[in-house]
Amino acid sequence: MTKKEIVKTISEEIGLTQLKTKEIVQKTFDAIVETLVDERRIELRNFGVFEVKKRAARKARNPRTGTKVHVPAKFVVTFKPGKEMEERVRELERQEAEKDARRDAELAAGNMGHGTGTYGDSG
Repeated sequence: MTKKEIVKTISEEIGLTQLKTKEIVQKTFDAIVETLVDERRIELRNFGVFEVKKRAARKARNPRTGTKVHVPAKFVVTFKPGKEMEERVRELERQEAEKDARRDAELAAGNMGHGTGTYGDSG
């Protein structure tokens, strides 16, 4: 989903124009970035925590040439999902596992009694 799609969905749900909604969404993103730059952490309840962390310098290897290279230290943004987000994603996993189990059961039921399963057998 893109920012444009988010704006469209929200504007339809709350009855604001897409232009006004886009402004609000952008201001929200700007506030998140500003807080990360100024305070290095922002916690959004029921969503998650964004945090700026310093990644240490390290030695790496160029995969094409095999040459060792120095990778300097850098700041990165990390995200730890909140409880609600984690639970909803876990629900996706459960639904996917159930769907896979049903498909496997259907395949197993559909293959029963159809010869030995090798090509060229008459049955």
